[in-house]
Amino acid sequence: MMGAGYALGTAPLLPWWAIAAFGGVAALAILFGALRRARGAFWRLVAFAILILILINPSLIEEQRQPQRDVAVVLTDESPSQRIGERRRYAQEALQHVTDKLAQFKDLDVRVVHAGAPDPDAPLADKGTQLFTALGQALSDVPRQRVAGVVMITDGQVHDAPPADRLDLAAPLHVLLSGAQGEADRRLVIDEAPSFGLVGRELKLKVKVEDLPSTGAPTNARTRLTLRKDGGQPVQMIVPVGRETEISVAIDHGGPNVIELETEAGPNELTLDNNRAALVINGVRDRLKVLLVTGEPHQGERTWRNILKSDPSVDLVHFTILRPPEKQDGTPIRELSLIAFPIRELFDVKLSEFDLIIFDRYTRRGVLPNVYLDNIAKYVRKGGALLEAAGPNFGTPASLYRTPLGQVLPTEPSGQVFEEGFLPTITAVGERHPVTAGLPGGNADAAQKPQWGRWFRQVDSDPHRGTPIMSGVQQRPLLVLDRVGEGRVAQFLSDEMWLWTRGFEGGGPQAELVRRLAYWLMKEPDLEENDLRATVEGNRLTVTRQSLEPEDRPVRVTGPDGKLSELKLNPDSGGRSTGSIPVQESGLYRVTDGTRTALAAAGSLNPIELADVRATAEKLQPAIQATGGGLYWVGPGNLPDLRRVSADRAATGRNWIGFRENADYVVTGVKETSLLPGVAALILALAAFIAAWRREGR
Repeated sequence: MMGAGYALGTAPLLPWWAIAAFGGVAALAILFGALRRARGAFWRLVAFAILILILINPSLIEEQRQPQRDVAVVLTDESPSQRIGERRRYAQEALQHVTDKLAQFKDLDVRVVHAGAPDPDAPLADKGTQLFTALGQALSDVPRQRVAGVVMITDGQVHDAPPADRLDLAAPLHVLLSGAQGEADRRLVIDEAPSFGLVGRELKLKVKVEDLPSTGAPTNARTRLTLRKDGGQPVQMIVPVGRETEISVAIDHGGPNVIELETEAGPNELTLDNNRAALVINGVRDRLKVLLVTGEPHQGERTWRNILKSDPSVDLVHFTILRPPEKQDGTPIRELSLIAFPIRELFDVKLSEFDLIIFDRYTRRGVLPNVYLDNIAKYVRKGGALLEAAGPNFGTPASLYRTPLGQVLPTEPSGQVFEEGFLPTITAVGERHPVTAGLPGGNADAAQKPQWGRWFRQVDSDPHRGTPIMSGVQQRPLLVLDRVGEGRVAQFLSDEMWLWTRGFEGGGPQAELVRRLAYWLMKEPDLEENDLRATVEGNRLTVTRQSLEPEDRPVRVTGPDGKLSELKLNPDSGGRSTGSIPVQESGLYRVTDGTRTALAAAGSLNPIELADVRATAEKLQPAIQATGGGLYWVGPGNLPDLRRVSADRAATGRNWIGFRENADYVVTGVKETSLLPGVAALILALAAFIAAWRREGR
């Protein structure tokens, strides 16, 4: 419906300063005549006034106006905290009530905005409930003078509410709270936690169990706290409520260590989601301490030494036995410049300080008594790592297999030593093992031979345990890996890897092989042969299963909200099978295939949305007061009425909320009519001058 508006305007024929000067001259002339009591002063005044009006050129402006409909925004909160109790139902009832009432106002455009739900296309970020951001986007194309009002249907847990003096909203903000007044809840808070820790060390966490609302007064209440590391067995402890507690956690391995904490339900609970907390601590190795014992000088000992010394994270202690006890050449002891082998210090006092022990072509010659070799066997069973590079004496009675170390070695020598050229190859199982899968130049295709050089000696052995991942002459085991107790053992049945180092027939990947082997012995997660891993990259959860045997079982994924889903993994190279699914919610994802469990963190593990889930008016009260809006707790049968109010009236009252009538419009056309036509005005001015002349001429 079109309307009209009127206004007065001017279009001066001369600059305003010229008109003012002319008016001043005219005023002086009229004043002079008045002082002289001239009879025509009045008509002179009329004539000059008409001339000044002609110069000012007044006009009547008529605007053609089109009324604009006001805009009302109804913003409903769909964040995770709205799932608690009956909040979602109350919010839906309030939304239906508000939209039905607003639809009765024909001069009002209603915009319904759903905000707070996770966006599958947006990067995961812990920003909480962003209602004012959504409101700004909804009103980005609406002039401020057209906004009639805003209704927020929420539990009050809004995390982007601006200060009242920065609120850019020229309309009343009404808030309908979907929770209940005086709610109470228990939550678990991690006050202090490091982001990384040294492997083999313990670190301290500071946590607190709080019952909200908290008075701050001391309490004697205590509760059970459960700690689980990497999805393993739970450890329970009793902690006080309302006070900070320090917890010790051991870092067992490098890479991510996922720590889960959970407290039992409190006397009043809104949700158990904030009774759980999780954190990821990256395990970092300080230094890898390796003890290398070479039984006798040979061409390959420097290969081991150089490879290990090239890694800056390795502290190497290397001893070569140059003079066994049975050697008698008559040289006085005081004239020998050899360093005495510190047997007791290395293999008794400081044995547990080493991460890896390597025996290179070691022969039982009376240097190490059996009691110390038995110490090494116990060291392995308790979690240590042992690598033996066997020389030709391994197949003789002087073999290490004939000592207490034979209890942990995976193979038994047959007594035969192959002295012929052979090409080390990766076994079928080795093609799936992370230590040897994908080695540069390896036989990725079973029909092709490895592209590396030959070796010329192999000690024949019969495997009793373990997994042969490389073979040599007549497909006999060349490299065997085994787990003994909590520790690990690797056995090289040849001492000629040095040929690869020298580049014989093109050489081979000796450095990469030793690196992988050492870190497998050190239980690095990336080199586990039977493992399940989960990582989050962007908005996708990727699951990788590493196994020595083909598996086609799907895995089950449990999201932060407890929902279960299945994921089929597709076979890949190197014993891996992978699959991925999109993730839309921050938190901890648990993946299991029935045997193994993997955890992956997406976004924030302890989202701000769940830090406090009680319905509250505190965060929105400043914005409500600044805009003149209203606050109401809604529920069954408790919904306010809606009205249209003028801009100069209050926008809220008892059991009602108002939306302003802004009466905004746009001008579609303008018509300008001169109030003093030039010719007619000029005639009137001349008539006035003639009247003045005649009056003065009498």
